[in-house]
Amino acid sequence: MLKERTDVAVVQMCASTNADENVRASLDLSHQAADAGAQCVFLPEAFAFIGPAEQKAAIVERLPEGGPILDACRRQAAADSVHLFLGGFNEAGDPGDERSFNTTVHIGPTGDVVTTYRKIHLFNVDLPDGTSLHEERNTAPGDRLVTTDCPFGTLGLTICYDMRFPPLFQDLVDRGAVAIAVPSAFTKTTGEAHWHTLLKARAIETQCYVIAAAQHGRHAGGRESFGHSVIIDPWGEIVAECDEGDGFAIATIDPERVKTIRSSLPSLNNRRSYA
Repeated sequence: MLKERTDVAVVQMCASTNADENVRASLDLSHQAADAGAQCVFLPEAFAFIGPAEQKAAIVERLPEGGPILDACRRQAAADSVHLFLGGFNEAGDPGDERSFNTTVHIGPTGDVVTTYRKIHLFNVDLPDGTSLHEERNTAPGDRLVTTDCPFGTLGLTICYDMRFPPLFQDLVDRGAVAIAVPSAFTKTTGEAHWHTLLKARAIETQCYVIAAAQHGRHAGGRESFGHSVIIDPWGEIVAECDEGDGFAIATIDPERVKTIRSSLPSLNNRRSYA
């Protein structure tokens, strides 16, 4: 595939427990971004639903056949002739496992599913105050590194909490990535402390563009997401960022800039093995 400068968009939204409304809202923003010139559009994690696990079970769809949510997204991608990335699709789990996968789905400009990535790293913690958070109770972890082809070149796929694990990003670079997607539903508390810092670090370390579509606002049950959907260049500079509220931001991914930065500061080539 020819590597060329490509305009990409990150969509920002506030998902509720109403999947129909969430899908309509996210695809409307995707359409607006395509009209504004985006060739690749990235939806955030959990674009179709944020709410209780027992309600989420009703909208889980099995891949590759999908259901009404995947069908609507495929139609929109084809209508706008864009690469559409579903940041966190609720994919049915393996037979006998009631948990679902948190899956990025890459839909091509013809509406065909190109590839999928299942979120590898899941947040599990037991705190001294009795707080117990275990994403793995309702979500099954992925176990496969995934890249996909875009007009600008190779894109690495990750989801949200993955951003705290730098070796995954280094492995994606070794697979040829010039940009890495990080669709997220980052909490407001951790977002204020870590969102920009972590994403800039991953961009600088890998000398890749980082494309991070995000949820914003207050969701069911009082959960609050940080927002600030952002695109960061391989020097660690923010080149596009969403304001508060629903919307999208567009920036150009330039594979030549990646090449120039990697040539002038060859940290990837200077890596060494050690005991």
